[in-house]
Amino acid sequence: MNGNGGWLPVRPGQAVELAAIPLIAAEEFASHVVSGRSRGGRLANFFGRRLPDNSVRLYAFLAFDSASCLELCSTDVRRGQSGGSSAPAYPSITNHWPAAQAFEREIAEQYGVHPLGHPWLKPLRYHATDDGAPAPWGAFDPTKVIPGDYPFFRAEGEEVHEVAVGPVHAGIIEPGHFRFQCHGEEVLHLEIVLGYQHRGVEPLLLHPNAARSAIVAETIAGDASIGHATAYCAAIEGLAGAKISLRAAAIRGIALELERLANHVGDLGALCTDVAFLPSSAYLGRLRGEYLNLTLEICGNRFGRNLMRPGGVRFDIPEDMAGRMRRRLDGLQRETAEVLDLMFDQSSVLARFEGIGALTEAQADEIGMVGPAARACGCRRDVRCDYPHGVFKFSHIPIAVETTGDVYARAVVRWLEVQRSLEFLMELLENTPEGSAFEPIQALKPNAMAFGLSETWRGEAMHVAFTDDAGKLAFIKVKDPSIHNWFGLALALRGMAISDFPVCNKSFNLSYAGHDL
Repeated sequence: MNGNGGWLPVRPGQAVELAAIPLIAAEEFASHVVSGRSRGGRLANFFGRRLPDNSVRLYAFLAFDSASCLELCSTDVRRGQSGGSSAPAYPSITNHWPAAQAFEREIAEQYGVHPLGHPWLKPLRYHATDDGAPAPWGAFDPTKVIPGDYPFFRAEGEEVHEVAVGPVHAGIIEPGHFRFQCHGEEVLHLEIVLGYQHRGVEPLLLHPNAARSAIVAETIAGDASIGHATAYCAAIEGLAGAKISLRAAAIRGIALELERLANHVGDLGALCTDVAFLPSSAYLGRLRGEYLNLTLEICGNRFGRNLMRPGGVRFDIPEDMAGRMRRRLDGLQRETAEVLDLMFDQSSVLARFEGIGALTEAQADEIGMVGPAARACGCRRDVRCDYPHGVFKFSHIPIAVETTGDVYARAVVRWLEVQRSLEFLMELLENTPEGSAFEPIQALKPNAMAFGLSETWRGEAMHVAFTDDAGKLAFIKVKDPSIHNWFGLALALRGMAISDFPVCNKSFNLSYAGHDL
């Protein structure tokens, strides 16, 4: 057993040898991971990887945010383990730590590895075989895109009724199915079924051309192109031992905060739409476009496509462009403040936000929430502060936190982050560091692992990359923040009126595509 007490301290963007990762016995793995929780750890990632001998190795990442430290361990699962089951199995972590529930369902679905005792072992993405029956674990066919029968939870009672919404929605949004169990208008339980957006992203990222794979990374969640590309590039640069210039890091930081601004402002406008406050809705919709157009000015694409590459960025920000951007941001800063002050001063808006879809800090911690949704519950976690990378090592953005955990808190956290991102951008565009925007990376280190973290506007994204003995990419695992937070949306609806679902859903604004990969 390597590392400190069976855990290996790891840092984002740093390559580690695969042989150095501690290997825990399968029957002890769950208790070993849960012991990290008692030390204040958070389950940042948990996934499987098939080895050449056809066994499956599981990897668990624990994050100790207040100490800016991550720890890693692994285990191997084979047939006949854990109680003599013919299927590969291990004791479930979810029984003791609900934050593991989606990760364990994914591992079961992808590799046929059974988490013994999992209380909610249902498909995460792949739902059907040829005859429409639920697929056996590990036997899915990813070419089947239409889900079959799903074992929904049902509440029984004479006055209980069921409401099904989606997967096809009355709007230009992604597909997902929401099944409500209601008593009158009150939601007793909401079950969310996803998987309709699965595209096979992770295998596509293994292309030997890193530039081509970066294009795939940008499309994992279309409105978080910069966030995911940042995490992907950091993982590849870690394997290559590459250090990008401070100027390239600054341009990445500028693009990331512009992406945050556009999405937060757009979400606040959409929240106004859901409560019929049309003045702020229309104005914020226009301002979202203004922030997107600033990204367009940098790289020719409003969503930041083709900007990020391992080794730096493809487009520089000359001094005259930085000056124009500052002047435009100065005007946008005043406009944004005026319209959001109008929004938060309206009693009719606040009445629809306050107390709706509330979660406690304990609930958010229990299920492992991240991003603005977690910070709205009082959880102080933000990759930019806890694990600063690139320009965030030198230019810090304070963590925006609220405590009530409701729609109002999620809106306030967005408003605070809008203000702080604007201040960050105004300062950085005035003092952009010198250096080259791009330097080609060298060969990747063989038999190694590296990961990148990024605080996307939804929360923590993580890309973990492995190489084989020839130094070629062998496996990449992607984690979008939405996999942590979809269950939070389901919990937030309990006890609410079903008519509050649209505004509650928008206050989370999770990614279907990012979850489904």
